[in-house]
Amino acid sequence: MLVELKLWLKHSQHPLAASLFRYAKAVRNPQIIVIPFVHSTLYLLHHFIKLFFHEVLRVLYYTPLFKSQIKGSKRAMYIYSGMPQILGKLYIECADNVRMSGVSTFCGRASNSMKPALIIGSNVDIGWQNAFSVGHRVIIEDDVRLASRVFLAGFPGHPVDCERRALGESDDDEQVGDIILRRGAWLGTGVTVLAGVTIGEGAIVGAGSVVTKDVPAFTIAAGNPAKVVKQIKE
Repeated sequence: MLVELKLWLKHSQHPLAASLFRYAKAVRNPQIIVIPFVHSTLYLLHHFIKLFFHEVLRVLYYTPLFKSQIKGSKRAMYIYSGMPQILGKLYIECADNVRMSGVSTFCGRASNSMKPALIIGSNVDIGWQNAFSVGHRVIIEDDVRLASRVFLAGFPGHPVDCERRALGESDDDEQVGDIILRRGAWLGTGVTVLAGVTIGEGAIVGAGSVVTKDVPAFTIAAGNPAKVVKQIKE
């Protein structure tokens, strides 16, 4: 009955329905007057409290918990927006001054005989919603920058054959490969890098690109599949 009444109020051409519908919208979404000094002060207080508790959690909880699960010197690590998720068996080694979004996922291939390894160098930025699927190795050298939603696909997780996929079988060894990001490389928002690819030193990969082959050092690559579009250094 309530649904029918709502539909009548919303769609009826009757003047009473239109008036009642406007009244119902006003009741459903009441507004109050903004008092500049009062509400601006409350906003600053709200922002300070939120930032304070965020920093307390970051320093005393998320960062030490995550660092307890990884190896390396890992000095001056800065984790923001929570704690990265680690899935499967995965060896993670991290050097110094790494900045990392807590909204990131690091996954190791379960069917490996050896534990997959994620090696992160110094002064590396790992942005929001990055996802690393580590087949054998993913190596991120010093000074690399990864924007948001970067996907390093070191293994696909499923075989090519559809019948085997339906049975829930894992991917094959020939589908798995290392991914190496050389010193100073920069991957834009939404970049996907497939297994077996090396991004050369100082190279830049444009936003939304899918990298299926190696990118030479000091070049700019873009597209799907990514191709070199510019030389940075001769």
